[in-house]
Amino acid sequence: MRLSELAGKRIINLYDGEIIGTAGDSDLLIDSVSGLITEIIIPPGRGPAAARRPLRIPWSAVRKIGAEVIVVDIEY
Repeated sequence: MRLSELAGKRIINLYDGEIIGTAGDSDLLIDSVSGLITEIIIPPGRGPAAARRPLRIPWSAVRKIGAEVIVVDIEY
């Protein structure tokens, strides 16, 4: 999957069903050695209860990437 294909997808938390944000509004932390994504970072003011600090979602919490959504499983 190309990075550009993630851009329009909503990020939904399996834990509580909440829409956390969209991949296009977030940042991705990429390991400079392996080139793999390590985290999705939702900026402050977005996500659950308009968080005051960035919400960092480890890539290991990603459960499924579908046609329109990215499903993650985190407890914040």
